[in-house]
Amino acid sequence: MDERKGRLTKDGIRIYQDADYAGMRAAGKLAATILDDIAQHVFVGQTTGEIDRIITKMVEDAGARSATIGYKGYQHASCISMNHVVCHGIPGEKKLKDGDILNIDVTVIVDGWFGDTSRMYVAGKLSRKSERLIQVTHDALFKGIEAVKPGNTFGDIGHAIQTYVEAHRMSVVRDFCGHGLGRVFHAPPNVLHYGRAGTGPVLEEGMFFTIEPMVNLGRPETKVLADDWTAVTRDKSLSAQFEHSVGVTATGVEIFTQSPAGIFHPTYGE
Repeated sequence: MDERKGRLTKDGIRIYQDADYAGMRAAGKLAATILDDIAQHVFVGQTTGEIDRIITKMVEDAGARSATIGYKGYQHASCISMNHVVCHGIPGEKKLKDGDILNIDVTVIVDGWFGDTSRMYVAGKLSRKSERLIQVTHDALFKGIEAVKPGNTFGDIGHAIQTYVEAHRMSVVRDFCGHGLGRVFHAPPNVLHYGRAGTGPVLEEGMFFTIEPMVNLGRPETKVLADDWTAVTRDKSLSAQFEHSVGVTATGVEIFTQSPAGIFHPTYGE
């Protein structure tokens, strides 16, 4: 075994072993497959509650467990965040309207490994401003992923995302961040989506974490509603998010939550 593996760094970040990548691949693939399969259920007139019920059954049918049901009292297998909701939107019985955009976030547990991913969907016709927001957010995620390789820092990831988003006159949410994961849902480090290049912990082979930038058309400030979950933009501007779970490899990065059907982006068929 590589003696560098199976330990915690001075920043408390776990370094996983080579064999652990297989567990993350399996969990990530299931989470991504569920998001592939749910796409056909997003349409005008559908409710987010029904989408969540379908996701719950998909998780059960796969013989896996939802990481979110029961997490700090949460009772759903997904977070569904519409329009100006930044993250942690609670599924309910409100019907989707033409032009609504929504982020669906799913985390599953497969043989003890956590697969966490989210992506954007649209009900009906996508407006030009929504399309632009979704594209910038999608591309910002991949700018961050491109910065993942041994020797770079977590600040390099945040810097890549922030500079790309702000160049398009949008803002990066600072109140929420990515996180380490593996055999636990949330662990060090906090993966900020903004920051200065060259700062923060150094990336090492064997680190597993999420990158999940939230991007607003308006200002970056958010507020959490009375339900203690739903975070919205303070200025009611539209928000979008994409999330992948990744692992640092010897030469770069592996994305564990790639879409098996190649439909991670909502306009893939156009």
